[in-house]
Amino acid sequence: MTNDKCTVAVVGLGYIGLPTAAIIARSGCEVTGVDTSEAVVETINRGDIHIEEVDLDGLVQAVVARGTLRASVDMPEADVYVIAVPTPFAKDGEHTPDTGYVMAAADAIAPRLKSGVLVIVESTCPVGTTDAVRDRLAQKRPDLAMPGIAEGTPDIAIAYCPERVLPGRILEELVHNDRSVGGITPRCARKALAFYKRFVRGECVTTDARSAEMTKLVENAFRDVNIAFANELSMIADKQGLDVWEVIRLANRHPRVNVLTPGPGVGGHCIAVDPWFIVHGAAEEARVIRTAREVNDAKMHHVLDQATALIEANPDVPVACMGLAFKANIDDFRESPARFIAARLARKFGERINIVEPYAKELPIEFGETGANLIDIDTALESCGILIVLVDHDLFRSIPADERKDALVYDTRGIWPAAR
Repeated sequence: MTNDKCTVAVVGLGYIGLPTAAIIARSGCEVTGVDTSEAVVETINRGDIHIEEVDLDGLVQAVVARGTLRASVDMPEADVYVIAVPTPFAKDGEHTPDTGYVMAAADAIAPRLKSGVLVIVESTCPVGTTDAVRDRLAQKRPDLAMPGIAEGTPDIAIAYCPERVLPGRILEELVHNDRSVGGITPRCARKALAFYKRFVRGECVTTDARSAEMTKLVENAFRDVNIAFANELSMIADKQGLDVWEVIRLANRHPRVNVLTPGPGVGGHCIAVDPWFIVHGAAEEARVIRTAREVNDAKMHHVLDQATALIEANPDVPVACMGLAFKANIDDFRESPARFIAARLARKFGERINIVEPYAKELPIEFGETGANLIDIDTALESCGILIVLVDHDLFRSIPADERKDALVYDTRGIWPAAR
C-alpha cells in the first residue's frame, strides 16, 4: 500500500459497509464492495442504493460513475480488507454473540492474502474476536506470518476499528468522529492509523485490539444504562399517576442532572444488542448492564399493555400506530420496539390497527396476515380515533394540536405536550 494508490475491499454492504465503502472511494482509493446478495451488487453497480441514508445516494452515484467504487459477490485481491458484516445473536435464546459472519468473511479473505496486506474488523464484536480472526487466518494461511504469534516482522497486519455513527448522520460522522484504532500489535495499529487518516478528519487514537473491542461495547452499554433509568422512571410515574415529562423537565433544572427522554424501549442493532456482548463475557460482574437491558426490554411490554388497555376500553375505534423505525427519521427497523409493539397489536386487534410509517413502502412480513394497513398521516388523522405515538419522526412532531384534539392519544415519546 503506497501513499498514492490503495486498493480496498469492504466486506458487507449494509448500513455501515456501504457508506464506509463510498467514503473510502471518495478519498481516491479503488474500492470493491463485497456482498453475498447479487441484488445488492447489481443495485450498487447501477449507482443506486438499497438503504436510506442522508446524501448516500448522490455519493454512491458519484464514486461509481468515477470508477472508484464497484460491487462484487467475489472477493478481490486488495491492499486493505475491511470487514463490516453483522454480528447477530445466536439462536439459543441466551443473547449469545454470533461471530459466524465475521469468520466467514475471514475465510473468504484468506485465499486472497499476500504479504503487506492490512485486515481491519469494523463489525461490533465481543472482546477477543480480532484475535480469533487472526488465528483463523493463520490456520488458513500457514505460509504467512501473522502478528502476535510469529517471530520477526509479520506478513499481515490486523486491527480492530469500530464505527461510532448515528443513522441519518453516517456520512458526516464517518469522517468527523474520533476513532479507536486497535492493533493486534503496535505495528498493526500504526498501519491501520495511516489508512484511516486518508479519510477521517477526527482524531484517530491507537490502542490494542481488545481495548478497542471493549470500547465500542462500553459506549453503547453506557447509553443503554442511561436510557433504562428514564424508561424505569416512566413506568414508576405511570404507577404513581405522575407526568413523567414534567418530572424530568424539573429534575433536569439541577445543574448536574440530565435525565434522558423515555420511549417505548430501545432498538437498533447497537444499543439493544451490544451490552449483551459484555454480559456474555462477564456474566457475574455485569449486573447493572444486564439489568438495564432487562428494564428496556420490559418497557416494550409495559407500553404494549398500556396500549392494549386503551384499545380495549374503546371498542370499534380505529387505531393508528405511528412509526416502526427504531429511531426518528430513518428507515431502519432492526430490533425496533415500535415494530414489536405495533405487530403485537396488529395480531390482537387485526384490521382495527393502521400503521403510519413514512419510511416504509410496505409493512414488514409479520404484519402479512393480520389485516393491518399501511396508511399516510393525513388518513390517520381523519379516520383514527386512537393515536399511539411510537417513533418521534419530525413528520409526527409537526402535527398541530387542533388536528389531533378529538383523538385519544398515547404518546410514548412526549412529542405532543398538549396530550400530556
